[in-house]
Amino acid sequence: MGWKAAEKLIRHWKILRGDNVMIIRGKDKGETGTIKRVIRSQNRVIVEGKNLIKKHIKGGPDHEGGIFTVEAPLHASNVQVVDPVTGRPCKVGVKYLEDGTKVRVARGTGTSGSIIPRPEILKIRTTPRPTTGLILGKIFLFFFAAGPKDTPMEFVWEQTYDAKTGKGMPDL
Repeated sequence: MGWKAAEKLIRHWKILRGDNVMIIRGKDKGETGTIKRVIRSQNRVIVEGKNLIKKHIKGGPDHEGGIFTVEAPLHASNVQVVDPVTGRPCKVGVKYLEDGTKVRVARGTGTSGSIIPRPEILKIRTTPRPTTGLILGKIFLFFFAAGPKDTPMEFVWEQTYDAKTGKGMPDL
């Protein structure tokens, strides 16, 4: 991707994985579906079961070749989130409730202005992180599983500088 294309990347995405969207342009215009994947580096989304194309795949020693039907990415400007009340496509706005929580709302002509809920699928990570936790006062620290290049924990907690005595200060 050239620098001109990188300038035009969407900075603040309002379409999320798991959103119910309507395709507003293209061969599947007017159909609704769920966002399967968001490709932010290309400003594209994949809608489940829509924009199907035939893909010719050459066979190899470990897999069989043939003609497969796959979902092709759509540009993000060609889909709109569906208003949960009216069922019509709408723009997405951001609003803060009285308790300070940030929510997405339906915007535009003929929309209800209702809250668009965050998809449940976003709470599930595709690859869960292995973590262990430690509580220090009000701070909760996460430690990820140690890899071959990670610093051992006994070296992490070793105190190497004492501010009162100046011990550990390098000679400059």
